[in-house]
Amino acid sequence: MTESVPGSTAATAADVARAQAEIALSLPAPLVALWEVTNGLMSDAGVTVYSAGCIGERNTTYEVARYAPGFLLIGDDSGGRGFLLRADDPDSAVFSSDLGDLGPEDFEVESVDFASWIASL
Repeated sequence: MTESVPGSTAATAADVARAQAEIALSLPAPLVALWEVTNGLMSDAGVTVYSAGCIGERNTTYEVARYAPGFLLIGDDSGGRGFLLRADDPDSAVFSSDLGDLGPEDFEVESVDFASWIASL
C-alpha cells in the first residue's frame, strides 16, 4: 500500500518552480502530476518519492548532476538504493541504483514508466 506523506497536500506552483530552479533540469511531467495530487509519498515497504521541497537537496547531496548527468533522483528505498528518472524524457523508465554508485552504466530498470512504478508500490 502507498500513502501520501502524513500531513502532505499537493505541491503548489511555487513549490514546483522552486524545485525546478534547484535542480536546473526539466522536471518529468509524471512526477509533477504526482505532486499535483500529493507532495511526496511513502509506501509501506519504505519506498519514498521525494517532495518538491526536498528533491533539490537530495540531488545535491548525492551529486547526481556530477555522476548521472541528465538523471533526476526522485526517491529511495530507505535502505541505500535510489530511484531515478531521465529528466528530459516524460516516458522515462524508472531506474534504481545504489546511492554510493550513481554511474548510469550500473542502473537497473525497475519499471517501464513512472505510473506503473507508482502503481506497483
